[in-house]
Amino acid sequence: MAGVTYDTGALIAGERNDRRMWALHVGFMAEEVVPVVPAPVLAEAWRGGPRQASLVRMLAGCDLEDMTAKQARGVGELAGRADVDDIVDVSVVEGALRRGDDVVVTSNESDIRRIVQAGRKRLRVEIV
Repeated sequence: MAGVTYDTGALIAGERNDRRMWALHVGFMAEEVVPVVPAPVLAEAWRGGPRQASLVRMLAGCDLEDMTAKQARGVGELAGRADVDDIVDVSVVEGALRRGDDVVVTSNESDIRRIVQAGRKRLRVEIV
């Protein structure tokens, strides 16, 4: 597997100790695949405090990806092609496609699939 990107739904599922999410996460780590969390995803999920201890634990096994100006332009272009306003979702797909990831983990299947289709490449969508 080339790579995996987590959407906000994946982080929320991990925070809530969702068994499927944790099984996926542990499986990726066992395959030595480090999940990527785009900065906008972290911003959407992060609230801080002790209630997010499980999220902190999950993030310890992930790479956090900052958004550069070039990436922001790519996200904007893909948002236009997909006719989607949710920049967080678009940043997830843009990053996954740019890096050549195989999988996006999300709870927002319909929007992610729509954006993937606009990106004109194949990407597996895992639902949590």
